Amino acid sequence: MKVLLLNGSSRQNGNTYIALLEIAKTLEQEGIEYEIFQMGPAPVRDCIGCGKCSEKGCVFEDDRVNEFVKKAKECDGFVFGTPVYYAHPSGRILSFLDRVFYSSGRSFAFKPGAAVAVARRGGTTASFDVLNKYFGISQMPVAGSTYWNIAHGAAEGEAEQDEEGLQTMRNLARNLAWMMKCFQAGKEKGIEVPQAERGSRTNFIR
Repeated sequence: MKVLLLNGSSRQNGNTYIALLEIAKTLEQEGIEYEIFQMGPAPVRDCIGCGKCSEKGCVFEDDRVNEFVKKAKECDGFVFGTPVYYAHPSGRILSFLDRVFYSSGRSFAFKPGAAVAVARRGGTTASFDVLNKYFGISQMPVAGSTYWNIAHGAAEGEAEQDEEGLQTMRNLARNLAWMMKCFQAGKEKGIEVPQAERGSRTNFIR
């Protein structure tokens, strides 16, 4: 089993990365493989709702969205990490995930996910709520922890001083690993995933 962790910060080794790495190290202790996917500082397109998604993902291939989609199809769990700027997730990670889920949302169904937000001070819980929306619309069970999945730090490396934040990350990792193992055990016992109804789409403009 493998977890794909998305670093939504342009700082590849900043405080968001520190939080994700704490999760990753604990997953490894639980026997779960991991990969931290770095978005990096390169520009990311917004979704324009063109409807030209394909089996490989988004029609635009000038960033790393489809690379992430390809990896996601082979993974069993996810953690999305974002820095907090103006009391919300980075615009980059929202543009990225909009296109990932618009084009390939069904690849995430029934795989557990978790969101992590890292800030100097405020805006963490609002950012945490926004990222959780992707899970709810995609039939993804959500892993929680002993506090909201947040950590604090301003200057690079300061998140290492947030003892409760790092503790929260470790507990999150253990809960995520437990969920994944339970789901795997269920599959081995022949328990099938639910079959979703499709087709009914209500338009409130008449």
